[in-house]
Amino acid sequence: MKIEDYLKSLPENIVSGEDVQLTNKSFREIFEFVNLGGKDNFYHLGCGDGKGIVIALEEYHVNNAIGIDNDENKIKQAKNNLIEKNLSAKLICEDIQNSDISDATVILFWFTDEKIINTMMKKFEKLNPDTKIITIWGPLSYCLPEKVKFPYIINKIPLKKASSLQEQILAIFGVKCIDFVTAWEFAERYTKAIGSTVENDRFLTIIQTLTIWINAKNLGVSCGDEIPESIKTYINIMKTHFDIDFEYLLQE
Repeated sequence: MKIEDYLKSLPENIVSGEDVQLTNKSFREIFEFVNLGGKDNFYHLGCGDGKGIVIALEEYHVNNAIGIDNDENKIKQAKNNLIEKNLSAKLICEDIQNSDISDATVILFWFTDEKIINTMMKKFEKLNPDTKIITIWGPLSYCLPEKVKFPYIINKIPLKKASSLQEQILAIFGVKCIDFVTAWEFAERYTKAIGSTVENDRFLTIIQTLTIWINAKNLGVSCGDEIPESIKTYINIMKTHFDIDFEYLLQE
């Protein structure tokens, strides 16, 4: 099957990232990276069980913490987590596309749905200058990152537009071209950041490595014209052992 068909076979909430919970370690890495502190109004869009909100309040002493999620059960769970810690935050059960985020100074935003992203981009562009938006894996659409500690990326208002996808991808990886080692390293960072959300972390790392390298190849920013033996090997493993096809993605 094609890789798209395999992804479609997975639960939608896993593919979209909706039910992928970051580890406490990952939240701390993000907050250190963005230099979260006492003057910040921190918004977690898609806050889930509120663990990020708890850490932002308890350890980074933000001015305000606002968690928004459209799942009522998750908001209830987040409220319980705050009560247990005797902490106070604003938790809102609604679609983030309808939310007022105008006073934010730091936003954690991890969504893959293009409709949601496009709607939120319009909101982000109206935010106050120097507002930071942390994304995971890639920056906001057609934008250059302000700062990268992969897979965490800081986007800063006003957003800087990329002149091309090639410019954007090289800015993310911080290299002149992408080889197998770079693709594997960055894929592994992503796998570790999202925690054990799949049974086989190595399996996810292989899929992400192939995705990174093939995208780079098709955009003309991979190192060299030949397909590395490691890439060929993993494409073959995916096809032979899992019936997942990557070869069709390689443009002639």
